[in-house]
Amino acid sequence: MRFWQPVLQGGETMQLRNRQLPQLSGRTVSVLVFALFFAWQLAFPFEGQILYALAALYGLDPHTLIFGAIAATCVGLLGGGFVAQSMRGAKRLILGSTVACALLTVPFFFAPNLLWLPSLISSSLLAGACVAAWGFFYQGCTPRHERIKTAADGLAYSNILMVLLNVAAMKLGPHWALGFSVAALGAAFCFALRLPVAPTITPAGLGPAQKSISLARPLAFLCLFVVVITINSGLMYQVQGPAFAGQPLAWLTSWYWAVPYIGALFVMRNLPRTVNRTYLLYVGIAMIGFSFIFFLALGRSAASYLIVDTLMLGACGIYDLFWWSILGEMTDFAKNPARVLGIGISANVLGVLLGGLVGNTINATGLPGSTSTLLALGVVCVTLVILPPLHRYLLAVLKEHAYLTMLFALPLPEHQRRMDDITALGSFTGREREIAALLLAGKTYRNIAAELQVSENTVRTHIKNIYTKNGVQSRMALLNMLQAQQRGNDTL
Repeated sequence: MRFWQPVLQGGETMQLRNRQLPQLSGRTVSVLVFALFFAWQLAFPFEGQILYALAALYGLDPHTLIFGAIAATCVGLLGGGFVAQSMRGAKRLILGSTVACALLTVPFFFAPNLLWLPSLISSSLLAGACVAAWGFFYQGCTPRHERIKTAADGLAYSNILMVLLNVAAMKLGPHWALGFSVAALGAAFCFALRLPVAPTITPAGLGPAQKSISLARPLAFLCLFVVVITINSGLMYQVQGPAFAGQPLAWLTSWYWAVPYIGALFVMRNLPRTVNRTYLLYVGIAMIGFSFIFFLALGRSAASYLIVDTLMLGACGIYDLFWWSILGEMTDFAKNPARVLGIGISANVLGVLLGGLVGNTINATGLPGSTSTLLALGVVCVTLVILPPLHRYLLAVLKEHAYLTMLFALPLPEHQRRMDDITALGSFTGREREIAALLLAGKTYRNIAAELQVSENTVRTHIKNIYTKNGVQSRMALLNMLQAQQRGNDTL
């Protein structure tokens, strides 16, 4: 009996320790895994400062390595959804990719050798597949209308870690930073072990009309928009960044580069839903244009860098959160969320690759500095043309997304006239007329519930009755019916 007592006590101690481990939610674990893994990817293979520092240390031209890694990342994003077919499969892919990426980073601790390029290409391919596979946890661990916060947290924290790795590369040397990045992969692996293999939230559920919606056209148009606008990001990497990267600004560029991006993410994350984010998309386009104009007009001082980088990276924060959150909600309409996320983010990477190739060509051929600015302004003009129809396509699928719900908001003087029109449409109760007016004013279900001091379920029930009485299935259909009625009244 005495012989077994220590064993029993040891088992009890182990159980007590297990109980004392912090219980992290599925959402928190998924954000930590993404942030740690993505920090390694941003700091090293994907246009990372560690890779640039290694190339500078050995006197290499980094462009072959960089463009090869970006292209491999794009392929990995597209293929990740075909490898990961379930949440359990996605977890296995993330765990395996994390270990493989750590091992494939080892050759870069040594002088340039034949393993560098294949290791970089292989790790980038796996990294892209890993990010796509994360789509299962993006969907399964965060409620639909909260995914904008999950995207903001993952992108912001990964960029904070990337900044720390960049500073380490500048101050301590690239090999130290490389070691810290591998440690980040190790931490990502440890948290990935705690990823769930089944959704941790109760799905909101989609109605029959929503289940029948095809993602093909909205997703294709979103990808077109993302490719076009991120060409400017590629130009930034190859034209704006190198122009300010030399001494004496190296100390500033090593840490400030991503600060406006992180700030924009936190601002957009915490905006009240009543704020019209649609207007901010146009502000972001203007910021991109002005960043290239100031890049051309101003010198290469610290003040110039602060202006140019703040405008450009602030806009990138606005837009990255836009399409990451849009893709997050689109995953509810697909059998495999990894494919939706992978396709959407591959468009982002493709735009960076195209812009980088163009920027590198501009630098190599000695074209005047105004060339990149004129090209960037041309891209801005194209995105201004694409944005309105993009909203229409997205509204067909996502009627309550934070970036879209205020698009058709009405001025307050219009409310009473719409109330009269709504009354003429059908035999509505007083509460239904109030809710219909707020709905057509661009309010979300949550906003309507808060304003009328009722539950969201009550709002949903009333809206279902409103749609049923008019034979429609969406806000847009109801709005079109009202507009048709108004045109008929004007004709009479």
